[in-house]
Amino acid sequence: DLRKILEDLRCQYETLMERNRKETEQWYACKMEEVNLEVITSSQEIESSNKQVTELRRQLQALEINVQAQLTMKENLESSLAETECRYNKYLAELQSQISCVEQRLAEIRAEMECQNQEYKTLLDVKCRLEQEIQTYHCLLEGGQHDIMY
Repeated sequence: DLRKILEDLRCQYETLMERNRKETEQWYACKMEEVNLEVITSSQEIESSNKQVTELRRQLQALEINVQAQLTMKENLESSLAETECRYNKYLAELQSQISCVEQRLAEIRAEMECQNQEYKTLLDVKCRLEQEIQTYHCLLEGGQHDIMY
């Protein structure tokens, strides 16, 4: 009887063990599938992230190159602007100098014209007096000849 009981217990135990083993294997297979799915998903996410990082690095390099080109262009334009300002300031100074010379010459010409105008007025005044004097002499001469003729 004891043997039979032990045999039954062993049978129950083996059945229980087999059921536990199958459940454990199923659980293990299920967990492995979940883990494999997570690994695949994570691998895809990592690959996607790596691609994104690579693309972002490429964009960053392109932007850095663009910024450097813009900075170089800005420096060149600032240099060109400084040269142009210097050149035009020099040109403006030359024009100012020429204008000053022309204004000075104009002032001299006006002063000369004023002197000539004064001389002209003086000469015109002298001419008028001389004409009056000549007229007076004419009148005297005509008056004297008039007396001689009679």
